[in-house]
Amino acid sequence: MSQVKSSKLTNIFGLDLRSLAVFRIGLALVVIVDLFSRFRGISAHYTDQGVLPRDALHSNLFASFIALQPTPNSLLHPWYWSFNLLNGGLWFQLILFTVALIFCLFLLFGYRTRLAVIAVWALNISLQNRNPALIFAGDDVLRAMLFWSMFLPLGCSYSIDSAFNSNPKPLPKKVINGATVAFIVQLIFIYTWSAAYKTKSELWWPDGDAVYYSLHFDQYATEFGHFLLGFPIPILQTLTFGALIFEWIGPFLIFIPFRTSWFRCLTIISFILLHIGFELCFAIGVLSYLSVVNWLALLPTEVWDKAQEKISTKPRKGLTIYYDKDCGFCKKVVHAIRTLLILPGTPLLEAQGYESIYEDMLEKNSWVVVDWEENRHYKFEAIAYVVSLSPILFFLEPLLRWQPIMNRGTKFYQMIASNRKVAGKFTKPFKFRPLTVESSFPFNLIVLLLLLLTTIWNLKGFVDQTVARNKAYRDSNKKDWIISTRNLLNRRTFQRLNTLGYLTRLDQAWSIFAPAPPRDDGWHVIVGKLNNGETVNLLDENSPISWEKPTLKRRRQIYQTIQWRVYYINLNRAMGQKLYPHFANYLIREWNKNHSADQQLESLEIYFMDERTVPPGEKQIINKNKVWSEY
Repeated sequence: MSQVKSSKLTNIFGLDLRSLAVFRIGLALVVIVDLFSRFRGISAHYTDQGVLPRDALHSNLFASFIALQPTPNSLLHPWYWSFNLLNGGLWFQLILFTVALIFCLFLLFGYRTRLAVIAVWALNISLQNRNPALIFAGDDVLRAMLFWSMFLPLGCSYSIDSAFNSNPKPLPKKVINGATVAFIVQLIFIYTWSAAYKTKSELWWPDGDAVYYSLHFDQYATEFGHFLLGFPIPILQTLTFGALIFEWIGPFLIFIPFRTSWFRCLTIISFILLHIGFELCFAIGVLSYLSVVNWLALLPTEVWDKAQEKISTKPRKGLTIYYDKDCGFCKKVVHAIRTLLILPGTPLLEAQGYESIYEDMLEKNSWVVVDWEENRHYKFEAIAYVVSLSPILFFLEPLLRWQPIMNRGTKFYQMIASNRKVAGKFTKPFKFRPLTVESSFPFNLIVLLLLLLTTIWNLKGFVDQTVARNKAYRDSNKKDWIISTRNLLNRRTFQRLNTLGYLTRLDQAWSIFAPAPPRDDGWHVIVGKLNNGETVNLLDENSPISWEKPTLKRRRQIYQTIQWRVYYINLNRAMGQKLYPHFANYLIREWNKNHSADQQLESLEIYFMDERTVPPGEKQIINKNKVWSEY
């Protein structure tokens, strides 16, 4: 009976090492895309010459640190840390971005995976803390999933680490420990807490107008999203209720104890389709792609086993690779090729143990690849043959066999074969090391305590917001579980735990389009007056000043990255008054350094064209508000 229960728990909370490898690759690609997106605004967003210089964050930071809480004018919590705050120069930020990219590549290929994911997590938090005006829901999800990834065995499959695994004991297909439990629970939190927040708004329930308001928010909406607005209101209400209900119950389908793999696949496919729908309707950066990658980590073992059966053809099963045992470089290369081309189980044998093979190796000065029909392949042609058997890179074979490529590839192979010692220096950092997936009791205890901290944080955020939004709680002595929970979590013992939450950035709140979709829509118009009396458009000097609502295409030209979109949204939020002085100074610096003396700015005025979304059927009103001026 205990074995049955253990098997059920493993099926529910265990993660396949191959699924974790796919998650690792996807996660690394998402971080790289996010990094390049941020790089486009590296000077504007992360240097002292940008929209938020370090002194704007440092002004009251010491006082905040002494009080252990932010001062009223603080933009950065005292327990938030950032390497990017150490220096405000562009060169320093370029170095940090380069280091981050290098560790992302380590993570992508699974080299020193644990170290890589820790570094990527730390550098990602550093970037996020450097400019809090750029943070949105996708950053919260990325931060959380990177944190739990540090405890997962992401490098045990389809990686350089697994290619050079010297552990004679085979690794299990699936792993279950505190980290896998925490990862799954965190993934569920993203949806269920988001649904819980949404129940606090009548737009989600019972009115059902949330999709209508979401699609009207032009800062995120796409052309397809606007197309959906043409549907009748009852259909949009149905989409609202469907999304809310699915966020509540969808994640729990993975816990069904019978036909667990089938229900898990159904859940994964359903959420992938959900996020494809989100991506079609909203321009929300890497959030949709990251969410899809998160669900891929839950792919059950049965999926991989069936896929392995289908690709186990005679040519693949009959492949054998022989290498020179006296050449450490050769041994590392063939191990890497077998792993990266996804040819598991391919025998890698020492040529010296087979007389005929060894003679061919010496005569051809080449590795020897034997196919399932006992034909032998050498040099670069052997590479083309092995690539043709790869389940993922087989399409490259015609290119590799193209005669100009084949000729150059053969010459390159001969050059390497004749200079193995020199080539060996490039593979020297890659060592054969044993891999294990075993976890100790202290490891599991620490991870589960961190999960408990995350749970407490989410619960505290929910009850605090419930009290803040509900007038009945503020104006009366009403007591129920909400008030009791808030009073408990506000005790000094729990307050001390907040520090750990801030340091690890496990302080999380899943509030995209929650509790209600944003209705403070609109756009900015920035007017500059020059010394020569000319008036210019500071958002786009090549276009005349226009007060008309920009098209979605025009918005993409103005807000070229998700970071710029979020920044302009936050200009119209509570932190806007703290941001506008630095934003105005940035605009002045950027304009003046690129123009002659008679074209220097004399003054600028920032307007926000307030287009607060109205209920269905009402006339849309636009108000012109001057939000900042600088002379």
